[in-house]
Amino acid sequence: MPRTPSRRTVLRGLTVTGAAVIGFDPAARAWASDADAAAADAAETDARLAGIPRLDGTLLRDDASLSAASDDYGHIVHQRPAAVLRPGSVRDVVAMVRFCNEHCVPVAPRGQGHAPFGQAQVPGGLVIETTPLAAIGPVGPDSTTVTVGAGARWSEVARATLAHGLTPPVFTDYIELSVGGTLSVGGLGGQTHQHGAQVDNVTELRVVTGAGELVRCSPTRRPDLFHAVLAGLGQCGIIVEATLRLVPAPANVRHYHLTYDDLATFLDDQRLLVQDGRFDYVEGQVTADAAGAFRVYTLEAVAYGPPAGPAPDDATLLRGLRHTPSGVRYEDRSYFDFLDRLAPLVAMLKEAGFWTYAHPWLNLMVPGTSAASVSAPLLDALTPADMGPGVILFYPLLRERLTTPLLRTSDEPVSYLFDILGATPPDDTAAVDGRLAANRSAYEAAAAAGGTQYPVGSIPFTRADWRTHFGPAWPALKAAKQTYDPQGILVPGQGIF
Repeated sequence: MPRTPSRRTVLRGLTVTGAAVIGFDPAARAWASDADAAAADAAETDARLAGIPRLDGTLLRDDASLSAASDDYGHIVHQRPAAVLRPGSVRDVVAMVRFCNEHCVPVAPRGQGHAPFGQAQVPGGLVIETTPLAAIGPVGPDSTTVTVGAGARWSEVARATLAHGLTPPVFTDYIELSVGGTLSVGGLGGQTHQHGAQVDNVTELRVVTGAGELVRCSPTRRPDLFHAVLAGLGQCGIIVEATLRLVPAPANVRHYHLTYDDLATFLDDQRLLVQDGRFDYVEGQVTADAAGAFRVYTLEAVAYGPPAGPAPDDATLLRGLRHTPSGVRYEDRSYFDFLDRLAPLVAMLKEAGFWTYAHPWLNLMVPGTSAASVSAPLLDALTPADMGPGVILFYPLLRERLTTPLLRTSDEPVSYLFDILGATPPDDTAAVDGRLAANRSAYEAAAAAGGTQYPVGSIPFTRADWRTHFGPAWPALKAAKQTYDPQGILVPGQGIF
């Protein structure tokens, strides 16, 4: 195990801008630097400090690092940690989580910082950056899996596996997210109706528990931990490595866009497509018409070409669909270009300054039989000003494909993911508060119909709400929390325990 150096030693790898972290003061509940010690009596300081472990990486307390860790993509919640760990190895994560467990210091991992509502923030605690843990294991043409670090981005995994004609079967729409981040929440995309969520395509994990134990787990090895970590919102362990399933990748795809002017017809055709499986990818969007009403529905469907599928046949693929005849377009593109299709939009949003807007997102799982009745009032009440430079996603998921216990959806065979992903100027607090209140009301309507939330959004939630959310999976999650995070230090920003 990592050694604990003598107190007052400036530890290798712990230098930060203007100071070096030399220990933790349990009485003051604060990290101490050499600058702090210089201003106090050295012997008194030594006596009260708990020496931190020797690290391969860096423990940061400079203002820039702490400020960055007290913000996220949502730009709504701002809670400042006491320190940020930039690990040089998995051993660093083990050492610091063990240290924090001993001293009851809260901890949260942070990948690409894409949380919208402060989920990975820890006031007065330790944020662990996972981006340095980005190794991607060897891949060959006959590989059925690939092992990757939690900080690897899905775009990097795709490039590495596509070099050998292989791919993970499921991607989120934005592929610059970290593997550990999406596996902690679920990882949904247009391929989910075929292959399940990203969490359903993991064969093994390496996890650092809240007690600081490095554990290898799988469906047959420590299965209680495995199932508590996948879609477990970081409550029982920090993912440091994941082994992902691979399938043959297509070289090219055909991406169809079909327009509808009726919500019920749009949803029915989507349901047909995911149930008969004729497309490899099915999603949908809702946009505003010329009058500003959100009543334009676009079904997105993608057919893979060889070697993953046959050459697309338009007549066969579109047979029986009831889209507007004049509202059909498609493009042929390479598989990776399709996966990375949001890159130009993201670049534009960043250049225009919209990336720094607040993102009070709503993400719901709505029962199929109630999808239209729940969503229609929400869409009718929405204005272009509410959305800003955002997007509305709407597409079906098959319950039989979603096998991870903590990824909650409705009990019906088909549920719809309904996302209102708006953006609001961050200084317009009234608008942000209004969207948060609207999100809560929308969640209550979905819950009354038997739905729940997909927990990557900004819905004010109580601990009682979380118990309801996890439903029959709650006892197993609670037991795993007590076993693997007995001090309750992991990811308090979720507000679950």
